[in-house]
Amino acid sequence: MKYQIMMDIFFTLLKKRHTSATELAARYNVSPRTIYRYIDEMTVAGIPIDVSRGAGGGIYISDAYKLPRGFMTREEYDRAIGAMRAMESELGDPVLQSAIEKLSSQRKRESSDDALSGNILVDSGAWGSEQKFSDKLRLISKATEEHEALEIDYVARDGKRTRRVILPHLLVYKQNIWYVYAFCRLREEFRLFKIGRMRSIYLTGETFQPIPFSKKDVPLSFWTDGEKCVEARFRILKEVLPFAEEWLGIENVYEREGNFYADVTLPDDESLIGKILSAGAGFQVLSPVSLADRVKAEAKKIFESY
Repeated sequence: MKYQIMMDIFFTLLKKRHTSATELAARYNVSPRTIYRYIDEMTVAGIPIDVSRGAGGGIYISDAYKLPRGFMTREEYDRAIGAMRAMESELGDPVLQSAIEKLSSQRKRESSDDALSGNILVDSGAWGSEQKFSDKLRLISKATEEHEALEIDYVARDGKRTRRVILPHLLVYKQNIWYVYAFCRLREEFRLFKIGRMRSIYLTGETFQPIPFSKKDVPLSFWTDGEKCVEARFRILKEVLPFAEEWLGIENVYEREGNFYADVTLPDDESLIGKILSAGAGFQVLSPVSLADRVKAEAKKIFESY
């Protein structure tokens, strides 16, 4: 049932481009938290789904995204639809029926669509002038599918620039940011690389045998490419609760005696203090004290600049 629901969510987003966790939870008789967990699994698979909580928020898929032309042949569509119809006639499953309708609709669009084919077309703006971001993403997607090594010019958060060869295994999209999970020959281990930090990317022409790994190996609890992390506790006022749930994850926010708190591990980089301050006075660092002191020091500098 889990994968039937995920398939139906996928085709719902392809059709409507926007829905809500509440709507989906009611449709499938599960909790909103379960819906968010399914969405996380789909983003790990490379589907560019974004979540915006709070008033006017919801679950979105990029307008540029569609199933690649030729993703399935006409015969494969027909066989899949036929098999699903046979199952649906026995089970009477409305979720399965909905998936059949959406798959049939996709088949019709493929038959009449003369648009250019491709995997994912996203233009989030150029990180540098050497290559547009969408070109980088297409190149990495191609290399991931065809198991081809890449040579990248990578700039770390501290400004250090290195050239390295990576073996791309998985595209990851999280909170409007694209990453590639790849084996790094320089470090001789798997790393999660932020695509926006790649100044240039080149196909090497060298193919590789994929290295077995589990999705549990991908560092999904936080998004960092090797920098230090900090374990933090926050107290959150109700007016900034949507901000906290979106940034820290709804599963990490809990209520105790009428107050909201979050216990999380975060990348301790140059953006952390600014992110905390952007929530205003309703977002308080309880621990560690060193992090709270840094926030206070930065707030004091802002105050003194006016």
